[in-house]
Amino acid sequence: MTARQTPKPRACRQTPEARPYHHGDLRRVLIDAALQLAAEGAEVSVRAAARRAAVSPGAPFRHFPNRDALMAAVAEEAQRRFRAEIEAALSQAPATDPLGRFRAFGLAYLRWAMRNPTHFEIISTGRYFAHGSSAALTRDNAELIALSEQMLADAAERGLLRSADLKRIQIAGRALVYGFARMNLDGHFPRWGVAEGEIERMAEGVIDLFIAGIAKS
Repeated sequence: MTARQTPKPRACRQTPEARPYHHGDLRRVLIDAALQLAAEGAEVSVRAAARRAAVSPGAPFRHFPNRDALMAAVAEEAQRRFRAEIEAALSQAPATDPLGRFRAFGLAYLRWAMRNPTHFEIISTGRYFAHGSSAALTRDNAELIALSEQMLADAAERGLLRSADLKRIQIAGRALVYGFARMNLDGHFPRWGVAEGEIERMAEGVIDLFIAGIAKS
């Protein structure tokens, strides 16, 4: 009778935390992991992002020395996507229609915020990191503010506005789109009798009402 062979020991399965890194772009994977955590309402940290990305705890620190650096990268990515949405909308609005462009700007802001609530939360509040610490965000915000200023200046030059106080119009417009986006994010619309499928149409109507209010008859 032949001796029974002893089975070879199985290799231990590695936990996600210990799994070797195989991603092609660790920085991108960590940004996506941080965004997922934020979307779930979980605490975001470099180590938590590493766990979610299934990489070793020390690997992310080559890219992000701390949580602020990680969240700044997430916010900068969100801002790039937001800027792309704005530019796509403006490319469809005639250069000769400054109020039409101002409307397109506001509607693109709202649509993007409603379709990307976590990105909106990250770039619009100080909950995750100090926005002033990112030179890229500061620069991009300044450029978008200047863009809206220019559209209103063009409208004023053409005699299209009923008020000459462009700063007040600009801030009122910002308050409108930001407030509407926050109401959506915080789930206010059902109590106002606005169904989920009607929110984007309501956004368009609200912006049209604002444009009608600032335009000269």
